[in-house]
Amino acid sequence: MPDGISEPENVVGVLTERIEAHFGMDLDQLKAAVAGAPTTHPDATDVVRWHGLLVEAQSVLERAEDDLLGALETQPSEVDDPTMDLAHRVNAAVTTRDGRAMAVKWLLDPDALGRKDLAAERLARLRPRMGPAVQTSAPHRLPGVPVPAAAPPAGRPAR
Repeated sequence: MPDGISEPENVVGVLTERIEAHFGMDLDQLKAAVAGAPTTHPDATDVVRWHGLLVEAQSVLERAEDDLLGALETQPSEVDDPTMDLAHRVNAAVTTRDGRAMAVKWLLDPDALGRKDLAAERLARLRPRMGPAVQTSAPHRLPGVPVPAAAPPAGRPAR
């Protein structure tokens, strides 16, 4: 991976350090703060969520690599189909891990492409709302005021 992460197996460690430096606290403290008030700092909530996904992907990758190495140790000179399937599983796990690492790096970079443009503003509007929900009950009617007739469904003639 680019951006100062030279050893793929150290991706999680490097990004953990960047998260801690960015937020000025230990990752466990940040997780606790986010768990206690997830809507207070949406960026921290997103980073903690994606870091958890990254850690999970790294674990899946390590298991897949161990399975592949175990299979390769028992192989004769040619690799069989089940072992090739394990190799494909490792490749998929690397892709997943790297994608999640890129998401964490993007979340940590306030100047990253897409963080300050119209698309970012639209995405911010999709986040859960903090305020009260819009009233959905029928409005209060004064006694003696008739209720307006409902319009007929589209495509049907009025009777």
